[in-house]
Amino acid sequence: MKNRQFVPNLQQPATYEIKVAGHLDPGLADWVAGMTMTVNNSADGLSITTLTCTVDQAALIGLLRRLYGLGIPLISVNFVV
Repeated sequence: MKNRQFVPNLQQPATYEIKVAGHLDPGLADWVAGMTMTVNNSADGLSITTLTCTVDQAALIGLLRRLYGLGIPLISVNFVV
C-alpha cells in the first residue's frame, strides 16, 4: 500500500506552528478552537510563544493578521506534517 502524502490546499485544514516574540496572554488561545499555546525562554532570556492550531488557509491568514494588528512580531510559521 502506498503512503499518501498530504498536500496543503486552500480549503483543507492543516496543522501549523506559529512562533511569535513575547509572552502572549493565554486568553488569545480562544481565538481558534483547539489552539494550544506554549511559552519558552530562548538562550538569551527572551520569551517565545508557540501557537499550534489546525485551520484552513483563510483562518491562518486571519490569525496572522490579528497578530500583526496587535503589533506582535512574527518569528516563523511552519506546516506540521
